[in-house]
Parts: sequence; structure tokens; C-alpha cells
Amino acid sequence: MMGVLNVTPDSFSDGGRFVAPERALAQARRMIAEGADIIDIGAESTRPYGSQAISADEELQRLQPILAEVVSLGVPVSIDSMKSSVVAWALDAGAAIANDVWGLQRDPEMAPLLAARHAPVIVMHNRNDVDADIDIMTDIAAFFTRSLEIAGKAGISPDNIVLDPGIGFGKTPEQSMTALARLDELAAFGLPLLVGASRKRFISSVVPSEPHQRLGGSIAAHLIAARSGARIIRTHDVAETLQALRVAAAIEDRR
Repeated sequence: MMGVLNVTPDSFSDGGRFVAPERALAQARRMIAEGADIIDIGAESTRPYGSQAISADEELQRLQPILAEVVSLGVPVSIDSMKSSVVAWALDAGAAIANDVWGLQRDPEMAPLLAARHAPVIVMHNRNDVDADIDIMTDIAAFFTRSLEIAGKAGISPDNIVLDPGIGFGKTPEQSMTALARLDELAAFGLPLLVGASRKRFISSVVPSEPHQRLGGSIAAHLIAARSGARIIRTHDVAETLQALRVAAAIEDRR
């Protein structure tokens, strides 16, 4: 169970709520108490619509007051960044995992850095442009194949790679739902899968809603993902999601 901690002013679901270090730390403590196994910290919004790119220096300014404090709480911390310089600093500060929303394909220094540090990496599928006419599963598979080639050439061990289909990134709402419905096809890569459908826009395409109103849809998507083989669930709502997963598993055990 991965808890989302956005220390940004413009994230799509909770932008600005945890910019203050004391609030960010309190939120990290709360998610750990609720059952989070990993805390994923992001200091640059990567929402598909309306996010503003920031410099590595600004990203670091947001992380510096909080990262070491969250690391001290005792659970692994992942750094959600597409910049190798930010990831390098975060690893030095105690982060354990890199979460790259461009799957090693944006920053050419990312893969060599992670290979040298023997750090686990989450490789997420992404696209520059949304194309409603493509077979999204074919595109995801081709993207992952390329990412794994980059990882292999750099010397990243397959044991250190997790794949993320990137729900909501470079996809129409229909394609995001297709990726969830056909998640089991990605088992062919033989690597653990992470799914983060929490509060994503595709939910509103089924039931019109604002991000804070999408808990039910998020849980539905994560239950399906877990049943289809996802090993890590990334969520803003740790307690509710974990309860749903545990109850579903308990019922399944009685079949």
C-alpha cells in the first residue's frame, strides 16, 4: 500500500494541502498509521492537464524541509520525480525508491543513476499526446519494452523494477479503463505491477464528480486492479482502500 504525499500547490486532487512541512509530516504519519507500507512524495505536479513544469531547484526547495523527516518515520519512501538530479539528492537523503512518470525515457541520466545506486524504480507508462485511436495496451507494451531495454543497458536489475500502466496519463478516460480491464496482459513482462487510480479523471467520465468525491470509484478500480495482479496500490485514501482490499480478500478466501 503506497500513500500519496503531494508537497505541491497544484496537484489535481490535493494541491496546496500539504505544502507546509508540518502538515506534510502529519499526513505522512496518518497514512502510516492507517497501513501505508510506502510513502510516495512528489514535489512537482505531473497531472495531465494544467500542470506547470518547475526547475530542479524549486523541486528541491519543496522537498528539503520534509523528506528527511518522512524518512525518519521508518517506512520506505519513494521519490516521485522525472529529474535525475532530484532523485539523486533524495536517495542521498534516505529515499529508497524512484518513481519515474516517464519510465526512464525522459532524463537520460536516470537509468545510469539508479543502476549505480542499486535503487528500485517504478517505470510508468506515459505519452506526450492523447490519441483515442490507438490500442492503448499495445502502446503500453511497446513503451515498457523500450524502458526495459534502457534499464538493461544501464545495468538495472529486473528485481529492482516495478511497472505502472499510468492510469490517467496520456490516455483518454476510456483508455484508462481499458488499461485497468486488461491489466492482466502485462503479467507477460514477469514484473510486479503498481496501479494508481486514486481520484483520477476517468472516474468522472462514468459518474460526474470532483476529485474529492471519487473515493468509491477509486476503490472500485483498485479492487479490480488487485484482482488482476497489481502488487502495489498507490492511493490518497489509505485506510478506506486497505479496508476494501482486506474485506474483498477475506471474501475471496471463502470461495
